[in-house]
Amino acid sequence: MTGKMTGNKLIPILVTLTLIAVVAVATAHAPATPTMHPMIKHGVGYASTVYSLNWAGYAVPAREGTVISVAGSFIVPSVTCTRQTTYVALWAGLDGYNDSTVEQAGIAVECSGGKPIYWAWYEFYPSPSVEISGFTVKPGDVIYVNVTYIGNGEFNIVIKDITRGETYTVTGSVSGALLSSAECILERPTVNGQLTALANFGTAYFGQDYTDVIGTCYATVGGSTATFGNYPSTVEIIMTAYNGKILAQPSTLTTDGSSFTVTYISSGK
Repeated sequence: MTGKMTGNKLIPILVTLTLIAVVAVATAHAPATPTMHPMIKHGVGYASTVYSLNWAGYAVPAREGTVISVAGSFIVPSVTCTRQTTYVALWAGLDGYNDSTVEQAGIAVECSGGKPIYWAWYEFYPSPSVEISGFTVKPGDVIYVNVTYIGNGEFNIVIKDITRGETYTVTGSVSGALLSSAECILERPTVNGQLTALANFGTAYFGQDYTDVIGTCYATVGGSTATFGNYPSTVEIIMTAYNGKILAQPSTLTTDGSSFTVTYISSGK
């Protein structure tokens, strides 16, 4: 910028530049908001393994009305971006494995223009996900999530960034929630109703053995609280493309039943 400015002429120019900066920050995020969705099953699994188009990780299915709380933890992965627009979300929550609601919170990453954008969110699906304003998320951060049913169709969600000492709590209601499963999941979200390409997250780490957050990934089922691996109904979920190609592969659970990794294989697009 050249030229000499005198008097009050500088003020409107500064205001204009400030507004431009604000707009730039406001529009830095993608125009379409990703939605974390109930599990989309794909093909036939075997024993305690199922295949899904959008989920990878572990779930504890149980009788309706018995799953009232889940506590999960994970490490925010460092995502490698190309020019392709890709997404990944990590979360813990209730329901969604075999029903049409999910009560959940976690972090998401969008690769846009070759750069990753990280944010925290919660969702009372089928209501859309809500980005948590002012909640900082960086690769390597340890995230804790607790989702608890508190009665009368209402749920309490707590998400903490243990590394940065940030906490966010929200209560919301969900109509028709069956309270029939708990999950610790890595997901490729949907945007405008379509499954996104999966971001290259490398390896994601879930549970207390990796995060040092005691009591994660644990579920409360029928009045008892235990690690995922202590429930005989627990299932491993492998993410695949429509053609059956594996996109994200969970490890086996650790010996205490609380922890696992998920490894990136392919974007699916």
